[in-house]
Amino acid sequence: MASLLLLLLALSAPGTSLFSPGSGRLLPYDLLYADGVRAYFARDWPRAAELLQRALHSYSQLLEARRGCQGRCREESGFVGPPVAPSWETSFFDRVLQRAECLGECLGRRLGSEPSLHRASREIQEDFEQREPYNYLQVALFQLKKLDEAVSAAHTFFVANPQHLQMREDMEKYQRMAGVKLESFRDLQATPYWEAYKTGVQQYNVDEYLQAAVKLEESLEEVLLALEDCRALCEGPQEDGTEEKMQPGLYEAIAAHYTQVLKCRQHCVLEVATKPGRVSATDDFIPSHLDLLQFAYYQVGNQALAAECAASYLLFYPSDELMLEKMKRYWVELGEGASITAREDPWTPDELIPGSLKQKHRENQKKQRLENLDVGEQEQRGPFTFEGITVTVDSHQLNGSQRVVFDRVLTDSECKDILRLAKAAGSTEDGYRGRQSPHTPHERFEGLTVLKALQLAQDGTVNWRDAKLLLHASEKSRKIVESYFTPGKRLHFSFTHLVCRTAVEGDQDDRMDLSHPVHADNCLLDPEGKECWREPPAYVYRDYSGILYLNDDFHGGDLFFTELDAVTITAQVHPKCGRLVAFNSGGENPHGVWAVTRGRRCAIALWYTLSPEHAEQERMEAEDLMRQGDMEQEPSHTDVKEHMRADHSGGASPEPPMPKGRARSTSRRRTSGSESGQQPQKLRARDEF
Repeated sequence: MASLLLLLLALSAPGTSLFSPGSGRLLPYDLLYADGVRAYFARDWPRAAELLQRALHSYSQLLEARRGCQGRCREESGFVGPPVAPSWETSFFDRVLQRAECLGECLGRRLGSEPSLHRASREIQEDFEQREPYNYLQVALFQLKKLDEAVSAAHTFFVANPQHLQMREDMEKYQRMAGVKLESFRDLQATPYWEAYKTGVQQYNVDEYLQAAVKLEESLEEVLLALEDCRALCEGPQEDGTEEKMQPGLYEAIAAHYTQVLKCRQHCVLEVATKPGRVSATDDFIPSHLDLLQFAYYQVGNQALAAECAASYLLFYPSDELMLEKMKRYWVELGEGASITAREDPWTPDELIPGSLKQKHRENQKKQRLENLDVGEQEQRGPFTFEGITVTVDSHQLNGSQRVVFDRVLTDSECKDILRLAKAAGSTEDGYRGRQSPHTPHERFEGLTVLKALQLAQDGTVNWRDAKLLLHASEKSRKIVESYFTPGKRLHFSFTHLVCRTAVEGDQDDRMDLSHPVHADNCLLDPEGKECWREPPAYVYRDYSGILYLNDDFHGGDLFFTELDAVTITAQVHPKCGRLVAFNSGGENPHGVWAVTRGRRCAIALWYTLSPEHAEQERMEAEDLMRQGDMEQEPSHTDVKEHMRADHSGGASPEPPMPKGRARSTSRRRTSGSESGQQPQKLRARDEF
């Protein structure tokens, strides 16, 4: 944002104005944006709203002008590439000069005599690409009491920035406000094909094939138009490097620029396939249209169109065995004299699929089939027989897939000892410094890792046996989850976290938020699209999750599961000492935690992975520290096995001698949350955290 600050300083000079009444010329969007932000911070809401809206309009018109001029001048020059002829250089550069003259004249007419004024810095371009102006605009409009417009601006920003915490809170406030219309939650920069594609897929999934074909055809047409628009912009001005380099010669400069344009055009394939707010593209986005269309047309009895779509799909994946089999069937059904050709659309399949994705779709399909097989086998396993542990509720009773509740994992005495550890560690430097919850300002959040617990025990700050008990209790939970969900496959810890959430006194009236918003643990939840995107920043390597509860003397804090819409609740679990909830970490199990409105809720949050390379390093250090500490102790009559036995008296056992101190590990690990709760009612729609 350095360039924006420089613009603000430059525009703060007396007499500076961005208005040019009667000129009819398009003003540079970066200058309008800078002046709008300056007005925003000056709390001049009318001017801020006007300038930000003009900046967005100017940016939109600039892109439209560049796209239009590129298309028009391409047609007028007839330029498609250097002709193969003895005088190819003369002919080639003649066409280049003609097209350059056409572009200069066209852009000058649309943008003014100096189109270069519209070249903004990369930082400002990124702000507009990420819809940042809408963030400022929604506040200004809200201050002007233009509620419907403010909601639309906020929703437009939030669609592209679903991880923005402040905007999530703002959206929840808008949803609670009286007088806000549902239709106000609209994306002002919505791309038509995404809505058509989503509708088409939904209709396809419920066997409404004729309606699905109409929507998928509409989506495909819009996608190809968007692709051409994106590629037209690739031929615009390119960013120069900041380093001074020797100027290349004529042919080197042309080759370098043309290569850059080709790379940009190739990237457009991923750009149109990337939904706003996502960091990765939808796999096989364009070919998937053809795959779905061929099946839909076949189901409604139109074999000719089905065959045409199949032939078009094979242009992308000519060795696809399933589609080749379908083509054989179409040849038979249509007869030997039938002419089956691919669509004559203005694109080349090789340009529409980057080489790195050519084989990825079949590999993904194979992996999915194996995963589905694993799930099916797990659902058919025999009764759980882990000694002393009871399966209280299974997946069927929890109305989901791979969900389970175990009881009697810990005794009352063990829960009290770990709660004592949490209380002692919570009053020390635990890495959170007593700050409020990262999810809600109405609760205080305290966390303790296993390594930190052992380090505090080594210093004598907490009970050594309590710290060891935390390790052993979490390891016992891991074995239970492994035995139930992945028999024969090793589960590794991904992260272990002792977490307490305490309701803030006098700050609980009329709470509408959650202790932890609805989310999934290894993918980004998209409630509107009813999808879960397994991509960063989600912890994509996590396979299973668990919550081992330590108490129930608080109000609220129940775990709840929802459907992918993050609204429809399917099951709920009430915490109690020794209760372990475990579930698959994927999109099958969106979950959240109801607000803790009184008292202190403590639990051990556990995440597991099947990938050894993602095993929790801090835990390994903690186990090494525990082994060394045990070796340095004098023999004791009370060991951890004795400590893990039921002790209904609730009294503390004598402490063993403390191990001698040694240098602490300084490794740190980023934390993550994944606890949850429910009520038999509808939730207000929320995005994932």
